[in-house]
Amino acid sequence: MGFVPKKAKAFGGNMNDLVRITKDNDVAIITIDNPPVNALSPGVPEGIWAAIDEMNRDAAIKAAVVIGGGRTFVAGADIKEFSKMTSGASPRRSLLPLLLHIEDSPKPVVMAIHGNAFGGGLELAMAGHYRVASPLAQVGQPEVKLGIIPGAGGTQRLPRLVGVAKAVEMCAEGKPVSAREAAMLGLIDQLIEVDLLTGAVAFAREVADRPAPKTRERSEELATAAENSPIFTAARDATGKKQRGMKAPLAAIDAVEAATRLSFEEGCQTEAKLFTECLFSDQSKALIHVFFGEREVAKIPDVPKDTPVIPVNRVAVVGSGTMGGGIAMVFANAGIPVLLKDVDKTALEIGMSKIGKNYANSVQRGRFTQAFVDERLRLITPVSTYDAFDGVDMVVEAVFEGMALKKTVFAELDRACRRRAILASNTSTLNIDEIAGATSRSEAVIGTHFFSPANVMRLLEIVRGKKSSKEVIATCMQLSKKLGKIGVLVGNCRGFAGNRMFGPYRREAQFLVEEGADVERVDHALVEFGCAMGPLATGDLAGLDVGWRIRKEYRHLDKPGIRQPFAEDRLCELGRYGQKTLKGWYRYDENRRASADPEVIALVRKWSADAGIPQRQISADEIVDRCVYALVNEGARILEEGYALRAVDIDIIYLNGYGFPAYRGGPMWHADTVGLPKVYQRICEFHQQHGELWAPAPLLRRLVEAGKTFAEFDKEQAAAA
Repeated sequence: MGFVPKKAKAFGGNMNDLVRITKDNDVAIITIDNPPVNALSPGVPEGIWAAIDEMNRDAAIKAAVVIGGGRTFVAGADIKEFSKMTSGASPRRSLLPLLLHIEDSPKPVVMAIHGNAFGGGLELAMAGHYRVASPLAQVGQPEVKLGIIPGAGGTQRLPRLVGVAKAVEMCAEGKPVSAREAAMLGLIDQLIEVDLLTGAVAFAREVADRPAPKTRERSEELATAAENSPIFTAARDATGKKQRGMKAPLAAIDAVEAATRLSFEEGCQTEAKLFTECLFSDQSKALIHVFFGEREVAKIPDVPKDTPVIPVNRVAVVGSGTMGGGIAMVFANAGIPVLLKDVDKTALEIGMSKIGKNYANSVQRGRFTQAFVDERLRLITPVSTYDAFDGVDMVVEAVFEGMALKKTVFAELDRACRRRAILASNTSTLNIDEIAGATSRSEAVIGTHFFSPANVMRLLEIVRGKKSSKEVIATCMQLSKKLGKIGVLVGNCRGFAGNRMFGPYRREAQFLVEEGADVERVDHALVEFGCAMGPLATGDLAGLDVGWRIRKEYRHLDKPGIRQPFAEDRLCELGRYGQKTLKGWYRYDENRRASADPEVIALVRKWSADAGIPQRQISADEIVDRCVYALVNEGARILEEGYALRAVDIDIIYLNGYGFPAYRGGPMWHADTVGLPKVYQRICEFHQQHGELWAPAPLLRRLVEAGKTFAEFDKEQAAAA
């Protein structure tokens, strides 16, 4: 279904409340004004249609400029409309009729781009006869990140402008390109170095008497089937590796290929079919859930938006090891000066050397320029005393994961730092309240759990202590955005949300090996499910000794008579810590490439026989169910106990910190997709087979009995807040 145009109003007024049209002598200026990002919500396309009609009816007008009001052109479609379409709450709407209407205008239409022209915004721009842009603008077709493809001719017009190879890359990978690159590609006709509107109007006058070229009629960039075949083959191979398990990138490649083989009209029909298939898929629904979830986690019911925040202009990091050095890089990358403290000059030299190597690798990969790196390194000052700590606004402690050491450090920070300074711990499991007790300012203490490597991973788990002030919480949530992180607030329990769930997940992986599954078979099943790494390989990467140390610290809390995994602890006793020792669950070469180690299987089989554990063949389905449903069951307990605000918070944690496949939406959304009754039944089976550790979470049972989902639980919680 297309858009029904509304009757146009006179020049100088609004076509509707979202689109207005004015004159600059013989040029019409059509301004899209739908803040904050000028999304193509209902009403915007109708307003543009009416404005084009009005412009063409006025004999005094020779050309038109379409521009976005505010800080951007058009950042894309209104994503809420996609969910309405799939739920049946809204009919299928297509921009294509509007874009054809623009293209068919007898008077030239110039699209003036600043900020972003993404998705439907770029499709709109490509329907114009010409495109101009400010140098800092970006354009792109990022729909694949929502599990869909361009649906209004984007896969058909783009290759006609930039060529097949670049169109495939932009549509299948979803990465934006700069205005300068777009100009070199032929997507932008002119960069406007001065005021965009002034330059666009001048450009419109220049082309007013020229023919109005229709993008859909261009074919010079489409090349031949022989030339295009290797492009499509390579793109499909790359997608299988880089975007493993995702359907939308392959659909995008198919749609661009249709542009090279079919007429524009037939290509659009193919695109529409593929778009609809993607839109109604579980993957798209999951990725749209993730899109909104990343925004939802910023909302804290008892910490209002207007809560005062503490300015963080200078920070300190205690500990220059892997985590401390990475955290220092995070702050430096955000332009915040950092004091990096360690016990002596030798430790600091080692830490700074690692930071230098990390930055050098980023330059080599093209992520940073050398000038950027040089500036960031100047922001990091190594120190071996607390002398300058009275001038920092925040300290992040990143020392060895031991309670005694952390309490000592916090007592020292309490004496060294000014009263307004935030004292944060990077602990991944330890009690924030106990750490805060070592200070005279518990209200200033909070957990900031960065994920390794800290300078790469997007997740920041912000751990709220009993006395953490609202100002400190608000500051850390806001700061996470400045640092390029997704901050998720969690409560103070053992392992918080992420690691508390990760325990049962890896517990089941170890049990499965002890019961007869090969190490690589367990990992392969989870990788095939979509996880970035298997649970045992993940342990090797992080260091098996890290979990071993934590388990020993908490061993006194284990319930007598309850089965616990033992194989990993035994490996640690043998000095097999994972990649760092080149031996763990796997064997590693000097480049840390993994291979199966028969010695491990022989050891585990012997240990299992000694423990009287029967050996059996275990299917991939059972491996996935036991590991993933262990996450879900523990997640339900965390929700019920209030250590996570929402199910979606858990999903965002697992997608950004633990490599859970984004196209499955996170463990809680995945459970909803599978169906909670089915998940609950499987958990009950495991409870009967494997005992108390699999007792179903009461919240999960109640949701099943009420016929509800975790998503509905979130809605009820939001309504009650």
